[in-house]
Amino acid sequence: MSAITNYQTDREIQQQAFQALCQSLGVVGLIRFMQQYEKGYGNYTLDRQEWQKAYTVDSLFDNINASNPTVR
Repeated sequence: MSAITNYQTDREIQQQAFQALCQSLGVVGLIRFMQQYEKGYGNYTLDRQEWQKAYTVDSLFDNINASNPTVR
């Protein structure tokens, strides 16, 4: 005698999870939760290296000291 299992597809599990979250958090809370897990795009490492090219340790210290002269 083989046991019959109730196998759910990934889509069914996802729908059940969204329903549970919506009941627990409300629609706005569900949307805010989903927005936290956006995949994004691009290559963050390359982008970060590009916009940080001009920074040096000395320039960062100079900026800190200029904005708050009591820090040394």
